[in-house]
Order: sequence, then C-alpha cells, then structure tokens
Amino acid sequence: MASKISTAGGTPAKPATTQAAKPLLAADRIRKTAREMFYRDGIRAVGVDAIVTQAGVTKPSLYRSFSSKDELAATYLRDYDAEFWARFDGACAAHPGDPRAQLLDYLSGLSKRAVLNGYRGCGLTNAAVEYPEPDHPARVVAVAHKLELRRRLNAMTLEMGATDPEALADGLLLLIEGAFVSSQLFGEGGPAGRVAEMADKLIQIHLPG
Repeated sequence: MASKISTAGGTPAKPATTQAAKPLLAADRIRKTAREMFYRDGIRAVGVDAIVTQAGVTKPSLYRSFSSKDELAATYLRDYDAEFWARFDGACAAHPGDPRAQLLDYLSGLSKRAVLNGYRGCGLTNAAVEYPEPDHPARVVAVAHKLELRRRLNAMTLEMGATDPEALADGLLLLIEGAFVSSQLFGEGGPAGRVAEMADKLIQIHLPG
C-alpha cells in the first residue's frame, strides 16, 4: 500500500540513467520480503526461515539487522504506518482547508483498493488482532497508529463544525475499520466499496442544519 507518484501507466517515473540499479542490501531485501509476506500471510504464520529463503539471504544476516522476528515485525509495521500517512496526507494536501473533502478523497481511494484481489485490509489492524499482548512490539506500533488516526479524525470533525465532533470521529473510525475487515470477507462487490459514500452521509447528518 505504499504511496507513489505515478505516470499514466501507474508506474513511478524514473530518471534516465546509463547505470544499472544497484542491488538491494541484505537488510533492505529482508525488509521488503517481510513486508510482502507479513501482509499477505500474517506475521505469526511467516517464519524467519521462509523470509531469508525468499529474500535470498542468510539467517545471520537477518539477525545482524534485526534483533528478533518481533523487531522485524515492528519495523514492517512502522513502514506500513509511514505508507498509510503518506496516502492520508496526500489527500489532505489536495484539499487545503477542507477536511471533509480531504477525508472523502482518502476514503475514495480506499473504496477502490479494498475491492481488489489481494487486498488484505490494514496491516496494522491485522497485527492488533494477531497480537493481543499489550506490550508486544507489533501491537505497540499498531495501537499508537490507531490512536493517532482517532486523534486526527477528531481534529478534522471539529474543523468541519460537526455538532458532536467526537461522535462523528468515532463513527468514521468504525466505518474505516469496518472497510479494512469486511474487504477480506467480501472482496469485489463488497460493502468496503461504499465506505466513502457512507462516510459522506454520516458527515452530513452531523453538520448543523
């Protein structure tokens, strides 16, 4: 779910160069492979041996970069957190001073992604479900992200002038989390494709007049 500036074909524009791209360092290959495998299969289901085999590195090279699988999982989630906010902030930047349009822009993108094959919801939500232990490194990252999302939604609904900003923010958060989870059940044609539409209706009934 990384946010990228793309050309009409949907791939990032690359500067002209006469040199071949440098191969990724072992730590970067591990990080990239773990990102793909953890998101697709779940963190608990993916072992270190599978990661190093897929990445084409040795197990010692993994442990030189990451003290444990738990730390690698936390790194994956910190990367996911950064990707999420890049999308969210991009939508905000596209509509300065208009929090309703900002949120609906982000949710319009989500409504399209959430019905694509291979979409597995939010990696941070999934990690919170996988790890109920409050002090697990993966859960710590996931909870911090969700608290920040709730804070941001509260700030946006307050700026919208909602009659009950906290209630609206929590309603929107429930819609978003529902889209993340339901997308994994229904896929194409599922209710997640209507998340922006439902959010707009919810916002409307919380605005004065």
